Amino acid sequence: MLISNDTKEIGKHGQERKKVVLVEIPTYENILPLASGYIQACAQADDTVGATHTFEIVSCPVTDDRHKLLEELAGKRADIYTFSCYIWNMKLVRFLLKELRERHPQAHYLLGGPQVMNHASTYLTDAQENVYVCNGEGERTSLELFRQLDSQSPDLHQVPGLSFWSGGELVTTEPAPRINNLMEIPSPFLTGVFDGHESSLGIIETNRGCPFRCTFCYWGAATNSKVVKYEEQRIRDELTWISNNRFSGLFIADANWGQSPRDVAMTEHLVERSRETGFPMVVYMAAAKNRPERMAQITEIFVRGGLMVTQPISLQTLNSEALELIDRANIREETYVELQRTLREKAISSYVELIWPLPGETFESFKDGLTKLCRSYADTVIVYPQLLLHNTPMYQQRELYGLVTEDVPSDVSEAEVVVATKWVSEEACRDGYWLYNAMHTVYNMRGLFLLAGYLDSAGIVSYGDLFADVARYFQRRENSEVLQLFTESLANLSNYDVLLSGKIGHMILSTHREEFDQVLVEYVTAQEWWSDPMARQAFEMDLIARPYIYRESVRVPNYEFTEITVHGLGDDETFIVEVSAELAALLVEREMLDAVAQGDAIPGRLTLRVNHHARQKMRYMPQRSLEHNANYCHGTVLRFREILPFVEVHSHQSVRASVAD
Repeated sequence: MLISNDTKEIGKHGQERKKVVLVEIPTYENILPLASGYIQACAQADDTVGATHTFEIVSCPVTDDRHKLLEELAGKRADIYTFSCYIWNMKLVRFLLKELRERHPQAHYLLGGPQVMNHASTYLTDAQENVYVCNGEGERTSLELFRQLDSQSPDLHQVPGLSFWSGGELVTTEPAPRINNLMEIPSPFLTGVFDGHESSLGIIETNRGCPFRCTFCYWGAATNSKVVKYEEQRIRDELTWISNNRFSGLFIADANWGQSPRDVAMTEHLVERSRETGFPMVVYMAAAKNRPERMAQITEIFVRGGLMVTQPISLQTLNSEALELIDRANIREETYVELQRTLREKAISSYVELIWPLPGETFESFKDGLTKLCRSYADTVIVYPQLLLHNTPMYQQRELYGLVTEDVPSDVSEAEVVVATKWVSEEACRDGYWLYNAMHTVYNMRGLFLLAGYLDSAGIVSYGDLFADVARYFQRRENSEVLQLFTESLANLSNYDVLLSGKIGHMILSTHREEFDQVLVEYVTAQEWWSDPMARQAFEMDLIARPYIYRESVRVPNYEFTEITVHGLGDDETFIVEVSAELAALLVEREMLDAVAQGDAIPGRLTLRVNHHARQKMRYMPQRSLEHNANYCHGTVLRFREILPFVEVHSHQSVRASVAD
């Protein structure tokens, strides 16, 4: 039975049972602690360890008050604390470890996870003999550690895959054999470990391993590429448990969901369960790299089942030299192009993921890649800063590739950002980020979407050159809170925060919409091509068609329209505008307006409805924090097609002509 913190639970043979507290500190709240669940399930299934230990999982997001978390953990008075260590929480873990050791010097502490494995010399620095590092999968190592610490004569040299100090020497034992039969690991879902756990986002893995060995990634490098699987019936049962326990979201933690044909059947099973119970309501996944047909099939099943509204396309780079250097040349670019085309034809949102600056990538090749993606009608392009991660091949290639890094100023994370390579100076690296900032606002956020497409297709200015020019303007422009956010994010390296895109969307598509309109107006009116009537028409339509990220009443921009006529509002979320036949044709070309029915003559001018209503939007809640709203906006940016306005022909004649008749 469970007693107070000051006493111990008594086992079946009358001895005190050791208390194990497994600590997880994820990036967001209410995420199921899967890694700790596996460790607990394995330990409880062992006759000896299960009979002599109790287990409790504590999971708190990195954003929680660290002192409150410390007091909670200290109050557990555990014999053993385990920590899952990642780039995003390592400084916080170090703080907790230091404070807990001072309060409970007799306890034992196990650190595991990709940030610490094989780096014991970094994290076991003061020869403490009660702190250990797990080097590899945690289930076998932790189980044997629990056994040894409970024995009369503990011998940590018998624990595989463990680093520890002993007699003034840092010892690392032989690696634990990889778990090739995953059914050795009891299911924490089906054995009661997660019963009563309050989480809203479930995590499940159906296999371990990755057949690719991208040098920037921990996944393939850590698992020797071989993929091993859980049995299909177990996965079905776990998905059913997740659905029955009403998890609103599910993250499939496989490196390549869709790599196996059975993933289609598992997708169908999950959709069936969701239809029956209403849960989960959304699914996230990392897509298979070389299975475009299967991924399109899986995505369509999820979308039609209401569980997914967007599909990531992880290109990372379009530069052939960079692909060779990061061991990714075996992943075909055509695969992604085909997948993107298929999803677009099915009206399913997608977003392309890139990393900057990868080895071999130059500013010009990066700019050319963005141009190519825009010309292929990519929905959204997300660029992540290159992080140097422990236990990746690239971590050992600093000198080879001239990698220069800076630590993100943080008391929580240990993010190390690449700021220069042999191919990119620090200045060029910053220019690349400004280039993406420009692209993100004028293309992703649709600030100059129609205009940029016209200028590129007409051979006036390419996408990349436009982004570069806008970036230079952004850096010169003063008195803009939006642009100040860009400046600050580069100065303090907070651009590695995935929520930055959400903060940008929050501002330029809602709270600072009018300010950003003025920023754009000042830019376009100063350009030589502004004398082109078609350019002016495209820009004015961009002002009207730029989405609203929240459900709110549309506002006529504070701008003197000369090329299109804004006749007012059809309702709170709809503009009625009159445009030329040429602009209507451009809208059709950019897939913003359905083609006029065959046989219908396009008059000199026609009237359109630009409807900004979308059921997927939530209302803006100013009482919520910027981080809370940015989290919603970031998710919306990734499914941007869902909030684009619906443009349709209101009348095949101008309003003026209709009145005259």
